[in-house]
Amino acid sequence: MTQTDLEQRVADVRRFNRFYTKKIGVLTDAYLKSPFTVSEARVIYELAHHEQTTATELGDELGLDAGHLSRILRDLQKQKLVAKQRSEVDARQTILRLSAKGQSAFATINSRSHSGIAEMLGKLAVDDQIRLTEAMAQIERLLSAQPERKVPYILRLPQPGDMGWVVQRHGVLYAQEYGWDEQFEALVAEIVAKFIKHYDPKLERCWIAEKDGENVGSVFLVKKSATVAKLRLLLVEPKARGLGIGSRLVDECVRYACQVGYKKIMLWTNSVLLAARHIYEKAGFRLVESEPHHSFGHDLVGETWELDLKKR
Repeated sequence: MTQTDLEQRVADVRRFNRFYTKKIGVLTDAYLKSPFTVSEARVIYELAHHEQTTATELGDELGLDAGHLSRILRDLQKQKLVAKQRSEVDARQTILRLSAKGQSAFATINSRSHSGIAEMLGKLAVDDQIRLTEAMAQIERLLSAQPERKVPYILRLPQPGDMGWVVQRHGVLYAQEYGWDEQFEALVAEIVAKFIKHYDPKLERCWIAEKDGENVGSVFLVKKSATVAKLRLLLVEPKARGLGIGSRLVDECVRYACQVGYKKIMLWTNSVLLAARHIYEKAGFRLVESEPHHSFGHDLVGETWELDLKKR
C-alpha cells in the first residue's frame, strides 16, 4: 500500500464521517431537538442502562475526559436529572443514577432516536436495510478492540403503544400460566385506563422494562392518597425472567415513592403468584391481610401487602 492509497482511504473515511454525522443530526447543539448536547445525551443514555454506576466507570465506557464528564454531570445534576449518593461499600465512591426527571428525559430522547432511525430505514427496501445494518456491524467489528458491552435490559417510561401491550400481555400470560379468564384482562384494562385518564405526573409512574428492543416487563405506582401509593401490574415476560427485572421494577417504585414523599406503599396480589410474592417480601413488604375470593374463573386467596417507608 502506497502513501497515496492511504491518503485516499483517509479521505474516504472523513467523507463518510461528514455524511453520516449530518444524516443523523449530531452537528447541532440541540441533539434530536432536545435541550441536550450529543455528549449530554450520551451520558443520559448510558445512565439509563445502569441501575447505578460511578463517574469512573461512566468515563471508561464513554471514553470521555474526566474533566469534561465532571462538567456534564454537574450540569445534569443542577437540572435534577442525575442523582448522586455516597457508596455504602466504599465511601470514596459516588454512586450515580438517573432521577425520575432524568428517566423522563431519556424516554424522550430514546423515542425520538428510535423514530428517526425507523424513518431513515423505512425509505429503503428490506434487502437494503439488511445490507446497511450488516455493513454497520462490519465497521463496528473492524474498529472495536472488543465487542460492545451487551446490556441485559433497560427501564424506561412508557411510549405510545406500551399501555396496550401491558393489557394484552397480562391477559395472555395469566391465561397461559394460571388459567385465568378474560375477566382478569378486563380488570387490567380498567387499571390502565384509569392510570391514563387520571395520571398525576408528580406522584405516579409507569416503568417499562425493555430487552433487545422488546418490552419484557412493567410496573405501575399509582396514588391511593396523599401519603399512600399502590404498586400495580408487575409483570415480567417468561423469556426475561432470572435477570432481576422484577426486583428492579419494584425497587424503582420504592425509590420513587420515597423521593416524592409517600409514607407507605400497598399492593394486592394472590397467594398463587409465588414469584411475585417472593419479590415483594425481598423488598421489605409484609403481608397484612388475606381473604378468599372467587375471581377470574378460580377460587383464590387475595393478599394485601404493605411497605412502611417511614422506616427506610
